[in-house]
Amino acid sequence: MRLLVKAQAAQAELIAPLIAQFRRELSGMKGRCELLDINAAQAEFQEYLDKGYPIYCYMEAGEPLGYVVCRVEGGIVWCESLYVMPRARRRGIASALFQEAEKLAESLGESMVYNNVHPNNHRIIAFLQKQGYDVLNLIEIRKAYPGESPQPGFVVGEHSFRY
Repeated sequence: MRLLVKAQAAQAELIAPLIAQFRRELSGMKGRCELLDINAAQAEFQEYLDKGYPIYCYMEAGEPLGYVVCRVEGGIVWCESLYVMPRARRRGIASALFQEAEKLAESLGESMVYNNVHPNNHRIIAFLQKQGYDVLNLIEIRKAYPGESPQPGFVVGEHSFRY
């Protein structure tokens, strides 16, 4: 049985491993290798709940396969994180989760969800383009972290950057 649910505090142990995996994949895009930290993920989950961020989880046979965290600020919905387990990808789960975020935005009178995306995350960029999102309007520029080896670059307009 498939089910899309709004996560509650009691589901921290179920969803925390997904958050930890998301953080691990994201760190890999930044050239770092992090271990799965379930305790940090549980704290992150609780922090989302404490801030009132809606979290939607896609369940199948009682197992969480993906989640989306929606940060709501001033009536604007930001997709804080969207993750689907690798073995469950390409089955419409991310689309179902993202549609929940868009429904939330619509309920607040907005026409879209705002997204911050790591430039090396080609999968989410392609996913968002399929959802009709294609306007780039924010760029973060920073120094490399100590010990970080920035990845080969990308071009925005006439400027080249590394990430």
